[in-house]
Amino acid sequence: MPLAAYDAIADWYADYIAAGAGSAYAQRVTAALARLLPPAEPGGGTCLDVCCGTGAYVAAIRARGWRPVGVDLSQGQLRRGREVMPVVQADATALPVRSTSVPVATCILGHSDVPDYPAVIHEIGRVLRPGGLFVHIGIHPCFTGAFADRSDPARIIVDGGYHRTERRFDSFTTQGVRNRVGAWHLPLAGLLNAVVAAGLRIVDTVEASPQDAVPDVFAFAAVKPAH
Repeated sequence: MPLAAYDAIADWYADYIAAGAGSAYAQRVTAALARLLPPAEPGGGTCLDVCCGTGAYVAAIRARGWRPVGVDLSQGQLRRGREVMPVVQADATALPVRSTSVPVATCILGHSDVPDYPAVIHEIGRVLRPGGLFVHIGIHPCFTGAFADRSDPARIIVDGGYHRTERRFDSFTTQGVRNRVGAWHLPLAGLLNAVVAAGLRIVDTVEASPQDAVPDVFAFAAVKPAH
């Protein structure tokens, strides 16, 4: 099994996420989830939360009537995640889930933590049942990353590093996650093409930002065609 980068900072990260739970950023993520994730049918249904981490957005998933089940590589993160939902430790590129068995899957703020997110999307496409829905919420691939100076949210400076897809630890701030575990960058075209390659169809998108600022969240909902 690949090395889980977050194991080394799991306790710090749990406290970091808890401290930001009510932040404006977390509210933007929750609002995107509320828009893209439809309410479950009466009686609920399983939502596979891929790269679930500590389960920071479990309450928002449950608020839509779904029963979350988490998958993550980091055993350290899952120590906290299992306190709020059933979880399993697994590589997101090899989900221990039957094909065409899941009605809904989410990946919330996880795509920059895996080296091959297109492979993750492909796996999600495999496990979704026909008509199933995938909700992706992540940092905005055009305006957030080592290539983007976000020290002034109203005027982001993007350099040619946008095209670099390797894991990078450099960041405009030393107070967050990226200088500790790094981030894998997937340009917008690569992200959208991965959805198409997985046989999914995007049905809605969201760009969210602080008021009068450049977007820092990009999200979409994609369905697996029924036929």
